[in-house]
Amino acid sequence: MKKYNIAVIKGDGIGPEIVDEAIKVLNAVGKKCNIIFNYKEYLMGGCAYDATGDPLPKDTVEGAIQSDAVLFGSIGGYKWDNLPRDKKPETGLLRLRSELGVFANLRPVKIYDELTEASTLKKEVVEGVDLMVVRELTGGIYFGKPREKLKDKAYNTMVYSKDEITRIARIAFEIAMKRKKRVCSVDKANVLEVSQLWRETTEEVAKDYPQVELSHMYVDNASMQLIRDPKQFDVILTGNIFGDILSDEASMISGSIGLLPSASIGGKIGVYEPIHGSAPDIAGQGIANPIATIASAAMLLRYSLDEIEAADMIANAISKTLHQGYRTSDMAKYGAKKVCSTSEMGTIIAGSI
Repeated sequence: MKKYNIAVIKGDGIGPEIVDEAIKVLNAVGKKCNIIFNYKEYLMGGCAYDATGDPLPKDTVEGAIQSDAVLFGSIGGYKWDNLPRDKKPETGLLRLRSELGVFANLRPVKIYDELTEASTLKKEVVEGVDLMVVRELTGGIYFGKPREKLKDKAYNTMVYSKDEITRIARIAFEIAMKRKKRVCSVDKANVLEVSQLWRETTEEVAKDYPQVELSHMYVDNASMQLIRDPKQFDVILTGNIFGDILSDEASMISGSIGLLPSASIGGKIGVYEPIHGSAPDIAGQGIANPIATIASAAMLLRYSLDEIEAADMIANAISKTLHQGYRTSDMAKYGAKKVCSTSEMGTIIAGSI
């Protein structure tokens, strides 16, 4: 029997509710696949600041590093909006990513057949969409130096090294090898020298993956193509600021932000979380959609633990549950046969394992 140590960071708002359901599903798949998950909870975010004065306590970092993976819920809320920047809940997450050295953010966008009408795009446009955005997470304009804000002007610098581009490109190509073997690298090489280096380096990496078809697209065109014809994409590879924008755009194709997971990998330990926020306005009401967090647990199995069969079981259980007409309130008007609470949805998916 295999054993894994999972660092659990429930966080703020709806975080505890949705993480509990992901754990419920992990335990169900563990029984089926002869896996034991040992969970240890840690604080991060607003709750950590309230308890310790620090949005990322030292023992949380140490616990994460000693684990096999981190399952995370959400952080933040109105209560902490006026804190200094270094004390804000979001700073805790940025620091955790830095401490763990994760540099690749993975955001899959998959359209469930039962929920095509939830998208604001036409059914024929979104039906069958299954793509992955691979975003570089620790470089680019968000981290470039020098940076300064003066009285009448401000400036930031976009910086990427060849090594940074190479390592994120390799992750994209490795993922593409397990999918449809297509990578579209998104840049602005017609204007930016950084993007010219990005394109040259990506083409060099592509030589090691002759089975994968590499294409290039300018970011302005890519943002348009995601709406016009999202099915043309398999793996989208891009830098930090472009990926920040494109991944949010891509996430809305599905029609519900409560469905989409994410992973931050490439460093010591992977961090797995839903793409949505802490939704303090609905916290404690038992109506939050846990599917994105449950799908994040499936990504944890796939990318950190290499438990592919278990990951597929969770993905299939989510699909089966939606096919049977179970919905949380955010999806109630799209073919719901029964509207479920947060806990009920987790129990049904766990039961489908």
